[in-house]
Amino acid sequence: MLVAGSPCAPPGLRRYRGYGGRRGCEDSGIQVPQELQKGPSAFIPLQEVLQEGMESSLRQLLIEAFVSAGRVDNITMVMGLHPQYLSSFWKTQCLLLRMDGPLPYHKRHYIAIMAAARHQCSYLVGLHMGEFLQVGGNPAWLQGLHCAPPKLRNLNEINKLLAHRPWLITKEHIEALLKTGENSWSLAELVQALVLLTHYHSLASFVFGCGINPEEDQEGGGQGCWPPPTHGDSSPAFEDSMGGSAARDAMQEVEVLMERMKLLQESQQEEEGVTQEEMETRFEMEKTESLLVAPSDLTEHSLQSNVLCFVEDPEFGYKDFTRRGEQAPPTFRAQDYTWEDHGYSLINRLYPDVGQLLDEKFQVVYNLTYNTIAMHCGVDTSMLRRAIWNYVHCVFGIRYDDYDYGEVNQLLERNLKIYIKTVACYPEKTTKRVYTQFWRHFKHSEKVHINLLLLEARMQAALLYALRAVTRYMT
Repeated sequence: MLVAGSPCAPPGLRRYRGYGGRRGCEDSGIQVPQELQKGPSAFIPLQEVLQEGMESSLRQLLIEAFVSAGRVDNITMVMGLHPQYLSSFWKTQCLLLRMDGPLPYHKRHYIAIMAAARHQCSYLVGLHMGEFLQVGGNPAWLQGLHCAPPKLRNLNEINKLLAHRPWLITKEHIEALLKTGENSWSLAELVQALVLLTHYHSLASFVFGCGINPEEDQEGGGQGCWPPPTHGDSSPAFEDSMGGSAARDAMQEVEVLMERMKLLQESQQEEEGVTQEEMETRFEMEKTESLLVAPSDLTEHSLQSNVLCFVEDPEFGYKDFTRRGEQAPPTFRAQDYTWEDHGYSLINRLYPDVGQLLDEKFQVVYNLTYNTIAMHCGVDTSMLRRAIWNYVHCVFGIRYDDYDYGEVNQLLERNLKIYIKTVACYPEKTTKRVYTQFWRHFKHSEKVHINLLLLEARMQAALLYALRAVTRYMT
């Protein structure tokens, strides 16, 4: 368990009504600021975050964090709906930013800024501009990427590819950064940079996917940075706004999903197995169909000046892995370069300890379950979690030979696919409508769980492409 007084205490902590800290702090003679009403998320009512995130271990952790740092930030509050994951996330982020490693602390925060800026995530850019200055970074660098040292500017190309089209990364990109010269990177430095970049690209997905509001001391704090819901936005079932017919439809969606899971489990027990050729065909069909999955109401964010100055080639973005009539790179067969057999050991060799923490974080979120689906208890959700994870990897061109992609079409309805692809591939275009249109009868905590799966599946996919390129360079 992390404690707030440790170097791993999350930065930028913030106090919210109801998590149990106010009375204890006042009893200790500590002055507590007035409670904040807006809440950490534009998508999730404040009372939902507080009600569902109130496990005693989390409450104690947040009290200690508040006493130590003065506030609990919005990401922490929303991730706190799943305390087991939050603990693993903090440990990993602490190691990346605050513990010994190849890169100086100020450069780590600058790399976080560069990564978040690719997705126009002013929330993360602002946080790490502050952190950069606190650890002694040169304020002139914050005028824009053009003011940073050439060594950091040289990361721009691989940052761009990792954020939007990681399948294009080659050993030549790695070689260009490692070549001899005053601005060259060491292999250990580069691996830490790659982990930082993928961490913050994926964290930007979480910020947009959960509608994280600005902090009170950030621009827009107190008002929220999300447009008001449009007419027709629906909400999870326990919100009062869902009408009778909409509630019945949403409940029916749950029952359909439960029935499909049951039928798939039964068919798996009865079938002798699908041929390898059929597996490949189903993957290609799913990958092709994913080209057609896109919301009709994507928002176009205008780049803020504090973000735009850290972005070169802002028009470069996600492009579907395979488009009709275009030459596509070969599908990444997961069995040829796995996290367990290749990526984990490479990272641990070049950047000790982080591989173990990343592996723990991947495992925690992949196996995280409360055996519930909406109003149903005692449900085995492993099949559903696997379908979500593998669909994220599918839209990034990664195929598992031993997985039947027919399950994806059975278990993930179209609105959920739209949400997954939006948050994983172009998170800055997420709208509240996209969030509310899928799984309308599910709890907000279940939707946050989806976002944690997206965060980690996306990070692992990008890391696999990057680490495969490093391995090819080394061999």
